[in-house]
Amino acid sequence: MAYQQKLAEKLLVLNDRGQGVLIRMNHIKKAYADPNRRPSFLTEKSMESAVKYINRKFPNIDFRGGSQQLSLIQKQKSAVLEVLSSFYDSFVDVMEFRDHVYELLNTIDACQCYFNIVVNFDFTKNYLDLITTYASVILMLSRIDDKKAIVGMYNCAHEFSNGCSDPSYPRLGQMIVEYEHPLKKLTEEFGPHTKAVTEALLSLQQVYPRRNLPAEQWRSVQLLSLLGTPTNLLSPASCDTMACEYLPIEVMERWIILGFLLCHNSLNTNTASQELWKMALRSGLYITLTRDEVLNIHKLSEEHFDGMKGYNKRIADIKECKEHTIINCGGVHREKRLFLRNALKELTKVLEDEPALLGPKALFVFMALSFSRDEVLWLVRHSENIPKTKTPEDYSDSHMAELLFYMERLRALLNRYNYILQRYHLQYLSQFDALILNDTIQSIYVCPEEESVLMTSFVSALSALTLKQLDSGEEFDLRALRLDWLRLQVAYTSVGKATLALKDFPDLARIMNMTQFHTKMMDSMEELLQETAELSILCFYPRVFEKMFSQSSEDSSMQRYLMAFPMVCARFSQSTHHMCPEEMVLMEKQSLKLCVKFLEEIAEHLCSVVLEISAEQSNLHEQLLPKHCAETISAARNKKLKKPVPKKGEVPKEKPGTESHRKDRAVVTNMDKMHLTLTELCTSYSMCSDFTVFKHIIVPSEFLISQLEHRLSKIFVRMANYNPNTQDILRPSELLSGIHAYITSLNTLSRYINVDIPRLLRSVLLQQTQPLDSQGVQTITTLYTNWYLEGLLRQASSSLIAHCPTMHCFINQNVENEQNFKAEQFSDICELRALAELIGPYGLKFLGENLMWHITSQVGELKKLVFENMDVLVQMKANFDKPEMMSSLQKRLTGCESVLKRMTIIGVILSFRTMTLEALEEVMQKHCPFLMGPIESLRNFMAMDSDIKVAISVYELASAAGLHCNIDPALVTAIANLRTDNSSTEEEYKISCLLLVYIAVSLPTLAVDPATFYSREHGGHQNNVHCLATAINHLSAAMFTVQNKSIEQHLREFLQVASSTLLQLGQNVDKVEVKNRDSVYLLLDMIVEESPFLSQDVLESCFPYVLLRNAYREVHRTFIHTMG
Repeated sequence: MAYQQKLAEKLLVLNDRGQGVLIRMNHIKKAYADPNRRPSFLTEKSMESAVKYINRKFPNIDFRGGSQQLSLIQKQKSAVLEVLSSFYDSFVDVMEFRDHVYELLNTIDACQCYFNIVVNFDFTKNYLDLITTYASVILMLSRIDDKKAIVGMYNCAHEFSNGCSDPSYPRLGQMIVEYEHPLKKLTEEFGPHTKAVTEALLSLQQVYPRRNLPAEQWRSVQLLSLLGTPTNLLSPASCDTMACEYLPIEVMERWIILGFLLCHNSLNTNTASQELWKMALRSGLYITLTRDEVLNIHKLSEEHFDGMKGYNKRIADIKECKEHTIINCGGVHREKRLFLRNALKELTKVLEDEPALLGPKALFVFMALSFSRDEVLWLVRHSENIPKTKTPEDYSDSHMAELLFYMERLRALLNRYNYILQRYHLQYLSQFDALILNDTIQSIYVCPEEESVLMTSFVSALSALTLKQLDSGEEFDLRALRLDWLRLQVAYTSVGKATLALKDFPDLARIMNMTQFHTKMMDSMEELLQETAELSILCFYPRVFEKMFSQSSEDSSMQRYLMAFPMVCARFSQSTHHMCPEEMVLMEKQSLKLCVKFLEEIAEHLCSVVLEISAEQSNLHEQLLPKHCAETISAARNKKLKKPVPKKGEVPKEKPGTESHRKDRAVVTNMDKMHLTLTELCTSYSMCSDFTVFKHIIVPSEFLISQLEHRLSKIFVRMANYNPNTQDILRPSELLSGIHAYITSLNTLSRYINVDIPRLLRSVLLQQTQPLDSQGVQTITTLYTNWYLEGLLRQASSSLIAHCPTMHCFINQNVENEQNFKAEQFSDICELRALAELIGPYGLKFLGENLMWHITSQVGELKKLVFENMDVLVQMKANFDKPEMMSSLQKRLTGCESVLKRMTIIGVILSFRTMTLEALEEVMQKHCPFLMGPIESLRNFMAMDSDIKVAISVYELASAAGLHCNIDPALVTAIANLRTDNSSTEEEYKISCLLLVYIAVSLPTLAVDPATFYSREHGGHQNNVHCLATAINHLSAAMFTVQNKSIEQHLREFLQVASSTLLQLGQNVDKVEVKNRDSVYLLLDMIVEESPFLSQDVLESCFPYVLLRNAYREVHRTFIHTMG
């Protein structure tokens, strides 16, 4: 009996096995064609003689006679066996596959099986698949150039290792030799099967011509349209050949071309065969063998029939069909793609609006997917091999993105509303299919027992389906029913002399084919989608795929569909085969490469548009800055004073806002175009939030975030306009204004797509508070740090720029060499607040660290000066209250001007640091007042006698928030790190004490300097010596904190020495030496005012207050006199 042969099971197993073997052959061919993947010993020159010897003697290789040529193989036999074993086994698999196919085809012929694609669809389809798969395997085997070398070399290594040949080698070698001319050998093999193959192919006459219609006829019958016949909108889509309706036309063409190549006798005797064959030849130039391997069907057919007796007419037919194809085929398929784009768009819109229609119209969806897939694959095959034609544009499509997009949308709809499909078809199966199948079975007058049992089981299985199973989440598995239907077709109803011939009961075949489709809706949705919408061929045509993307991205109307390209890459994993895991790794790399490339290009395009819009908004915002209103104010003032108007040649400057005035709505501005492009590109991101490519989760919006982050960082740095050569830089307030304009514009992006713009801005701006960003590029923090150190503070150290306590800024001095910037425009309260906003606490900490480095370098030099004058300073400290001795010691003291100069530099730097911390405090109070309160309370809670380590930790926290501290923790850390390993604590303490003495006894020299004049307007001295007060207080606090000594005690001693030396100025009658004596006296008051450790009582005990009062009166009187 035929059922005992298990033909159905063998067909399924061999088809799957054949696909695996075919993919293995393709992988071997690609591996040996790629120099990077080719086994290394095959590329060695020393191995060439062995390879040539094997190819020449194959398959009868004389191991003894060729010992000289094969000696290298003997040396590397283990490596050869290890590398070539998988390839050799693959060739053995081909041989075994061939044996099983022979056996099955002979059994089918012996059973005299009946084939008809309309009646026994599954049996006929699997039979034709097996034939084309087998032929494809043999053709792929013939394309592997190194097959003889691989098999022969492996067998040589096996012989050298085991003393005998591999058992499979004789038959395998013979097979390889036989198939050197594969089509000739295949034609001989299929001679006995011609009748069965021809019968199966001719049954396609009922399907293929109807499926291969031009787009005009599709339009005329409103194919795939749900709205064409509104009265049938709710009627289930059904026909007598349901499975044939979504059968890929590419598959049918492969059956016809390869089938008639193998069994060509009927082409000369049967007109129907000729017409079917010629129709397939006119449909294209290439058919797919596997992956990116194609057959040039006209060339192959002509070469095959050339020389055969009686086939001249067929050769003429081939040439005529080829000419017809080149002239007409490109345009025909272009029109089909145009029709399908519109048809799929309509279908998608209707089903998105009414997803319940997916139930009755599921067949339409799979037909649409199958038709679209056929057109995509045709274009891909022919784009890589464009013929010489007058219309090459027919072989490229700039609108491919739209077709791919709607294919993806339909797939997404099927997956999203799978419950609707299952619920509809479950009721269809149990309440219609089961009943009509039962009636059909009852109407069969003769039904053998075994067939009756099978068909009764169909009815029982379908009737048992209930909605409760679906609602409870039960998984359906109806594969057994479909396998039994295939068994019934193969073993019982399609063999010769069958008691129940299926061809005599077409209603049973129609109902069962329809029922099978309905069962697939319950449990095999992914298999159907793989059959009708699988586009993995694009993975093997990367150039074509990238060209399609490039053409679509250039078309503005296609930009909203671009996300379909990376999403197609997510489907490539479904086409892998378990028999070729090596290919899976390569496909994963290629899929990810393509997906990332597409996403990066989409993100880059969108990023460019967003940043162009933001730049334009920033430019418009920049026009509103206060500095641009001067001309407007001047013009208004001139008009009021009736001054002459400008000459006619002068074009009046446009006011901000004129760009929004429109005289004609039809005029499209550049901003309009950019906003349209922005909308289109953002629409593509709404297609999906994430998808998976080979177990890698891809989030498209993250690519956009990454691009924006990278480019925004560059833009913000570029906006600063820093020039290290000329020391030019944009004012912090202007830069902050520009960045705010960018931020405002970027925030509108979240209205288009779901992207976390605040996270992006936080990341970018936080990176700008560090010295380098994530790309290792200098940030705003570094630029402004360099500029303030090199541009502002360096000139302030040279007294070209003065610190102005009254205005809390630095100002330019009236000197001959005028600076290229105004210091107050970069150091006033507003600018430093803007700086604090820009670089934040982290940036100001970096700025502070750089300031501390400059301070420590000055302190190091001060220590050297102290060490040089140590003996004199020790005596001065002991005798500061003895004027005569101090006078003589003063003459021995050197470097007083240098000490004061370096201390002034330290004071200027610390004054600037204090200003930046005050600005930071205001910014922090504005942004996080609830955080500042606890920090301020914690700072105030610290007593002066607290543990110094705890106090410094609290001060570090407070200083980071911009709060003023009695002891500067950054300066303490810098001073502590300055200490050398050789110096002891006592030596450091002694140097610190003597440094204060040095400063105190050097103060009188300031009176000689004419620049020491105190300006009431600025609240300081012209040469910045008022910054000595800040330097003395901060430096002494830091030094004695490090040494754990009393700060107050040493400052008292400093006041005593300084007062004693300054009082001696009053006894000096030389007007030159006492010219700015009063301005110097004020330094003592400044030191006490700024110090948290000293009070006026302490000062008055060593320096009469009346002198200070007189000094203030004198400097104010001088100020009035000069102003008068």
